[in-house]
Amino acid sequence: MTIGLSEHELIRRNSLSELIKLGINPFPPEMFPVNITAAEIKKFIQEKQENFKDVTIAGRIMSRRIMGAASFVEIQDMTGRIQLYIKRDDISPGEDKTLYNTVFKKLLDIGDIIGVSGFVFITHMGEITIHVNSFKLLCKSLRPLPIVKETETAVFDAFTDPELRYRQRYLDLIVNPQIREVFAKRTLLIDSMRSYLNTKGYIEVETPVLQPLYGGATARPFKTYHNALDSTLYLRIANELYLKRLIVGGYDGVYEFSKDFRNEGMDRFHNPEFTQMELYVAFKDYEWMMDLVEEMVEKIAIDLHGTTMVQVGEKMIDFKRPWKRFTMYEAISHFTGIEIEGKSEEELVTVARQLGVPLDKTMAKGKIIDQIFGEKCEPNLIQPTLITDYPIEMSPLAKKHRNKVGLVERFEAICNGKELCNAFSELNDPIDQRERFEAQLELGKRGDDESMILDEDFLRALEFGMPPTAGLGIGIDRLTMIMTNSVSIQDVIFFPQMRPEKRIT
Repeated sequence: MTIGLSEHELIRRNSLSELIKLGINPFPPEMFPVNITAAEIKKFIQEKQENFKDVTIAGRIMSRRIMGAASFVEIQDMTGRIQLYIKRDDISPGEDKTLYNTVFKKLLDIGDIIGVSGFVFITHMGEITIHVNSFKLLCKSLRPLPIVKETETAVFDAFTDPELRYRQRYLDLIVNPQIREVFAKRTLLIDSMRSYLNTKGYIEVETPVLQPLYGGATARPFKTYHNALDSTLYLRIANELYLKRLIVGGYDGVYEFSKDFRNEGMDRFHNPEFTQMELYVAFKDYEWMMDLVEEMVEKIAIDLHGTTMVQVGEKMIDFKRPWKRFTMYEAISHFTGIEIEGKSEEELVTVARQLGVPLDKTMAKGKIIDQIFGEKCEPNLIQPTLITDYPIEMSPLAKKHRNKVGLVERFEAICNGKELCNAFSELNDPIDQRERFEAQLELGKRGDDESMILDEDFLRALEFGMPPTAGLGIGIDRLTMIMTNSVSIQDVIFFPQMRPEKRIT
């Protein structure tokens, strides 16, 4: 036996060798002329049966019942499954029955990919079926698919372990094809958002993923090195500072669907690589951006579901405008009964301890408030809610509040207990911005490894003048989780980050 191969894998390798001996290429190079899908046949069979007398389709064998000189096979293409009826004398005319008796019956397996031609009919049992006139092996599968196990009371899918599903997404897509609907809706969500922004005349752009300085968010970066430049580079944690440079350059509205990278822990809401849409619009403010977010997300819900009502677990979430609004201080007061406005850092530490909120010594005033909000308020915000007016210490890139000392013009949209988006009236005063960056450097000295660094080129850009601007970052993965009723971010990313395998099997 070949080392490392199971008995089933060895049988398939032997079948591969036998096919080659018969002069059949198990991996043929030429194209196969597919002219229809399983879904199209099922959708139009009643009204267009006359048009289905010569169909050519390809798919993976998912089941088969061999009954002597005739067999039934079920294949699966990207759109679903359909039954085939294969008769020995049709695919092996004449005296030589090798194609049916040897190739089809003995050397093909569940998982193999075949192409067939024939005509469509409906069986006496009402099953839509293709009567096959010819078939061709397109790819030999060398590993067996997980088998669905049946008992008297239930059917068990053999591939439900989440780690295996995320690690071997290709196999997950084969044996659990219903998950394709999640990714189809993700694509529709992005298309809906893009069309909404394009209709408003905003320009989609691309900005660097590799950056000499990381910025635009408070997060730890991934670090790399460029040999030719002999310099350290970082995978971007956000694209905010580059998009603002474009506003300085004269664009009135720019957006980007960006892959961002943050060197942080992983859980069902966090993946080190994630997707954001960031938008910046000149001559607007955060109040205007609140209305845009409500309008855009309401449209997305309707485009995906035909309604503003979306089922998430046992909850029904309604994205119909207007959404509820709290200031951050109002939310903390509402959910804890404690007024924190005007309290010093020492007093906030006492409040946090009173509420049982965990802290660490690196946390300054802003992070303490954020920690209280995250622990005591955020989990209670199930329906979409806008939280506004954050402490200045939490928001080094946001403009100071026009009426409230110590706060900035910032909001987050919270839904199902998690942040969906973050938005500001953008800080465009270069002197104030420098002071904020310098305050972040001081936090870094206290041990805050998520504090921002000072970007001299960005400050130089602001010194040339950036118009009043509203900015938005919205998490595509988080929004997709809600819109598809998915419990984990790994369910809405094709290939989420995983711990290295100890052994590849």
